[in-house]
Amino acid sequence: MIDLLTIFVLAVFVGFEVVSKVSTILHTPLMSGANAIHGVILVGAILITGSAESTLELVLGLLAVFLATVNVVGGFVVTDRMLEMFKR
Repeated sequence: MIDLLTIFVLAVFVGFEVVSKVSTILHTPLMSGANAIHGVILVGAILITGSAESTLELVLGLLAVFLATVNVVGGFVVTDRMLEMFKR
């Protein structure tokens, strides 16, 4: 358990540093790539939820599906707003 917590904390720090160092001009392409990754995560969450064997697995799977959906939709909204800034 402590190994997983250590990996999670390191991933949070690395992710924060990587995202905070990205220049403004690259945010839109990175958001598009992130949306694609989150779409794959959403499909994975749906597949895992479909094979849930206990109530806890089902609840956690549905929570994962909900959060992944919110993430995908939010990513597309942010990308759309950023692309609107470049229209004349």
